[in-house]
Amino acid sequence: MPLEDTVNQGFALLDWVVLGGYFVVLGVTGVIFSRRTPKDTKDYFLGGRRMPTWAVSISIVATSLSAVTFIGAPQEAYKGNLTYLATNIGMVLAAMIIALLFIPAFYKSQSASIYQLLETRFGPGARKSASVAFMLGRVLASGARIFAGAIPASILLFGLEKGTDPGHLMAAIAILTTVGIVYTLAGGISSVIWSDVIQFGILIGAALCAIVLIVGSFNVPLTEIIEQLKTGGPEETSKLRIFDLSLDPRERYSLPACIIGFTLLGIGSYGTDQDLAQRLLTCKSSKDGARSIIQGILLGIPTTAIFLSVGLLLWIVYQRPELTTLGAREAPDESMTVFLHYILTEIPAGVRGLMMAGLFAAGLSSLNSAINAMGAAFVSDLYRPSTEAREISKSDRHFVVVGRMAVVCWGVILGLFAMVCIYWQRAENDTLIGFALSVMTFAYAGLIGVFFTALFTKRGSSRSAIAALIAGFVWMLINQRFVYNSMAFLDRPWITDWYDIHFTWKLTVGVMISMSICMMGRTQKS
Repeated sequence: MPLEDTVNQGFALLDWVVLGGYFVVLGVTGVIFSRRTPKDTKDYFLGGRRMPTWAVSISIVATSLSAVTFIGAPQEAYKGNLTYLATNIGMVLAAMIIALLFIPAFYKSQSASIYQLLETRFGPGARKSASVAFMLGRVLASGARIFAGAIPASILLFGLEKGTDPGHLMAAIAILTTVGIVYTLAGGISSVIWSDVIQFGILIGAALCAIVLIVGSFNVPLTEIIEQLKTGGPEETSKLRIFDLSLDPRERYSLPACIIGFTLLGIGSYGTDQDLAQRLLTCKSSKDGARSIIQGILLGIPTTAIFLSVGLLLWIVYQRPELTTLGAREAPDESMTVFLHYILTEIPAGVRGLMMAGLFAAGLSSLNSAINAMGAAFVSDLYRPSTEAREISKSDRHFVVVGRMAVVCWGVILGLFAMVCIYWQRAENDTLIGFALSVMTFAYAGLIGVFFTALFTKRGSSRSAIAALIAGFVWMLINQRFVYNSMAFLDRPWITDWYDIHFTWKLTVGVMISMSICMMGRTQKS
């Protein structure tokens, strides 16, 4: 049967069957995990430190990629080129630093929270403040990811034309949040990691299916496709360019930004953020944890390349339609929805359902891990120390129950902030990946500075650590474009130039500021 005969705009019955099958698999795994009741917080939040390294590595990739990569990476290549792939240089460097310095220190503390290290160095005030900073920052970062994950759900429910309307996006966010909360309550971090493994397979399978189908539609040799890509970039540059050697600080993925800025972003993501770092603590030993972070980052490179390749091929489909057997098709109005547009208008029934399942998998992966990590931080850093300080005796079972209550509360908060992101992203007028990455940095500037002080110096105190966390957050806040737009008196040429600088350089300055402030504290004994 010709491809044209199998394609419909929208979902067919077979697509709903495939998507329903995905949710059945998700439900079955949830039941399996719920049968094993966590004995204590170590079991619930750390999986009893018995998770295999390979599963943790895949979970790291699945969580860090999220729906932002599924939608945003094709957008990056469709609009521009492959320079986003070069950001992995910084991520690999970050993984090495974390494996050598951060993970051994985390395992030494024997805590479900990585912020125990800061209490050891600076005191309980630093630990609590860092945990609060993480939770606030995670609301921002994961809220942006949930917003991205709700886009395909909204388009599926309401159609391509109405799917990106704010009201419909809010409804999709509510549905996604509810499903994520229910699933996460089942079995703690173990269920999150194993579901990540399943969902990563679906995610990659969907992208590879798209590549095979698009390549199969070409009616010219592959060499002709490559020639078109070599001159199809901005200002007739090559869309195949990976390294941007520019020294312009406004360029998002220049080589200096990838080496310096994205190394710091990687350290913030995997070394100071409980969401991803918590996975590293579920391994049997610090060596296994170190191995999992390195394997995860390396696995992320070909994964990102796959989704960028989808974007390049979609550029051929919509900008050079004469080179395919699909015929002249109308390109989507928004580059952000280019992959979704292709899925719903060009993909055969059944395969289309698989791809949408991949998008749901990406969205749920981000939500599950975030609310579990924030629940762990709340119990380990705030609630348990509070009960111990008041000499109130509570069972481990009690703390598990409180942790589950925290999961529900954080899930609701994340869903509400994801709705705010609908309007924030439009105000920033940035790509989906650019928006999601910049939002992540609010807490990272302070956290990286404080952790650097704790690991690399003998200085710092509880007060200076708290001040550094606040300073880092405020610094990243005042550097947001909406702050500039709301203050007319900032309309000066040199200020405008500063706000045009890429966020990774602002993060770099923020880390320097927060570390300098943290080091002002009195020298602590080791």
